[in-house]
Amino acid sequence: MMLLSLILSLALLGSSWGCGVPAIKPAVNVNQRIVNGENAVPGSWPWQVSLQDTSGFHFCGGSLISPNWVVTAAHCNVAPGRHIVVLGEYDRSSNAEPVQRVSIARAITHPGWNPNTMNNDLTLLKLATPARYTAQISPVCLAAPNDVLPSGLTCVTTGWGRTSGVGNVTPARLQQVAVPLVTVNQCRQYWGSKITDAMICAGGAGASSCQGDSGGPLVCLRGGAWVLTGVVSWGTGNCNVNTPAMYTRVSKFSSWINQIIAYN
Repeated sequence: MMLLSLILSLALLGSSWGCGVPAIKPAVNVNQRIVNGENAVPGSWPWQVSLQDTSGFHFCGGSLISPNWVVTAAHCNVAPGRHIVVLGEYDRSSNAEPVQRVSIARAITHPGWNPNTMNNDLTLLKLATPARYTAQISPVCLAAPNDVLPSGLTCVTTGWGRTSGVGNVTPARLQQVAVPLVTVNQCRQYWGSKITDAMICAGGAGASSCQGDSGGPLVCLRGGAWVLTGVVSWGTGNCNVNTPAMYTRVSKFSSWINQIIAYN
């Protein structure tokens, strides 16, 4: 029994030393189509946060990248004082989960954010108190500035957003879906010149993120660790599963993110 608890605590320690390695392993079914998604394994995406107003209404997602910082989308319009970060949540209908509710000290939006074009859709949230890492709460790795995305990479997006483009049905449990990355040129066939090099296209193969997923992660498995590659940004109004959705390209912003963290 002693040995088992030692192994468990070492496993936990291991997951909190590094980024992108959940203590609870995700089960990703690449055939699943969180429109056409599936329930995630509880606790298996430990960087996923829920952004909520003071009444507990979930309006956006985000990703924990260090004890003090969360990455989300600029268009979520997060306001310290009005909004909070909830860590370690899985089932939003349950009051029994060991969640951490943390106030936001600062919201720092990328200076290039343009709400008309949705370009540079990124905001950093500084937590008022550091997150405590647990089996259900640990950080994701940040894409490197020189990150090149090989074709055919398995990437997953997660969130509590609408499960259909029609009607306002939102799931209680965290949804996940594997989505293929789409090249910029392929993406421009759908969206034309709206696509910039600060965006990544993914989906269009029977799956989509939807309203309420905004700000949440698009993570790709690289060498055994999950890397924050995109931030849910924009797509079709009806969450069409045959049209790729847009994600903020994190590698374009990782130097800026590291600078902001160093100065604050």
